[in-house]
Amino acid sequence: MVKKVFKRKIYDKLLKWKHEAAGRRALLIQGARRIGKSTIVEEFAKNEYKSYILIDFNKVSPSISSLFNDLMNLEFIFLQLQASFNVVLEERKSLIIFDEVQKCPLARQAIKYLVQDGRYDYIETGSLISIKQNTKNITIPSEEDTIDMYPMDFEEFRWALGDTISLPMIKTFYDKGLPLGSAHREKQRDLRLYMLVGGMPQAVNEYLDTNNLAKVDAVKRNIVRLYADDFLKIDPTGKTSKLFMAIPAQLSRNVSRYYFQTVIGKVENNREEEMLINLEDSKVVSIAYHADDPNIGMSLTQDISRYKLFIVDTGLFVTMAFWDKDFTENIIYQKLLTDKLEANLGYVYENLVAQMLVATGNKLFYYTFPADEKHFYEIDFLISRGNKICPIEVKSSGYKSHTSLNAFREKFSSRIKHSYVLYTKDFQRNDDISYLPVYMTGMI
Repeated sequence: MVKKVFKRKIYDKLLKWKHEAAGRRALLIQGARRIGKSTIVEEFAKNEYKSYILIDFNKVSPSISSLFNDLMNLEFIFLQLQASFNVVLEERKSLIIFDEVQKCPLARQAIKYLVQDGRYDYIETGSLISIKQNTKNITIPSEEDTIDMYPMDFEEFRWALGDTISLPMIKTFYDKGLPLGSAHREKQRDLRLYMLVGGMPQAVNEYLDTNNLAKVDAVKRNIVRLYADDFLKIDPTGKTSKLFMAIPAQLSRNVSRYYFQTVIGKVENNREEEMLINLEDSKVVSIAYHADDPNIGMSLTQDISRYKLFIVDTGLFVTMAFWDKDFTENIIYQKLLTDKLEANLGYVYENLVAQMLVATGNKLFYYTFPADEKHFYEIDFLISRGNKICPIEVKSSGYKSHTSLNAFREKFSSRIKHSYVLYTKDFQRNDDISYLPVYMTGMI
């Protein structure tokens, strides 16, 4: 299988950093493993610099790592790097990449002095959870910008398939408030394929090479195992790994929060918080906190004891949902391919919407409030826009009933800018509510 270099939106952010920082600040790209950080950074280096050195701290020799133990002679370090990698570095025309920088904490600490030296540009990549675990005893450089990177979004996925037209066209219809009409069914089918394959570059690569979803599923299983093993390394009890693997099952219960104790039993409060932070820092998991006061500044009133967990890539989520079954028994694949996903599998769409909202820079919040003594209303997602909020309800079908949204709109009418129902049918707008096909989520 030939490894493909996919077009990624983060490339433009790298260009902006290069021109604005002008060597005065390094760049740290943080995100989950296997999302393509190293690939896009090396592609950027090839295109935008006269020369570059990529130091992969997962596999470099101890002699290279040890260069950063003593920074008294930077000239010696640069000469050693050029000799070891057979690359000539040119002042202000070369880039040095610290790949998987968490494996060499002293290299991370050295960034301060390397940037002050000013000869070259520096980009670091790493998983935030590993970076934190390995930087407890070093000085974190302040001369560093950070960018979060995620799996390929829906538009990047379409680019990989050779389609550069669909999303700009969808955006035009969204801006004009028009339904797509006859094109809607095709775009919905494209979205379902994205849900099945996901945005992990290795899985997309496998799909393009084989057009075989069983082989794609095998790739995704290997990635999920990698993540589960990573959690075992930071928590040998296995409890954090269990929390991760249980996310699809928890969402499928259609309850108002992730029930921590049902997965691993009771632990001390600070231990739960620690595991939750590790899950969030891994960038493999997105967290939606309950907003106790649904208003602007929801972070100030979030309840950290009430939350929902989502997998950062819905392709991985689909695989995890039927982890103990063979690919041929995974009914989500069958149902999505034939557009017959029942309501009890609607949590797949909820995870997808969470993924799409996070990819466009939104923090995730949700809200529940009493309907009567035994029942609650729930708003799936709340996002801020200016000095107002936007409630979002997710439907896995074309059904337009939204009792919770109606109650919320009545209760908080003065706080709301726009209200959305995300569903599987075409664009509509009725009673100040926008009914959007899920593929328009990133345009909200």
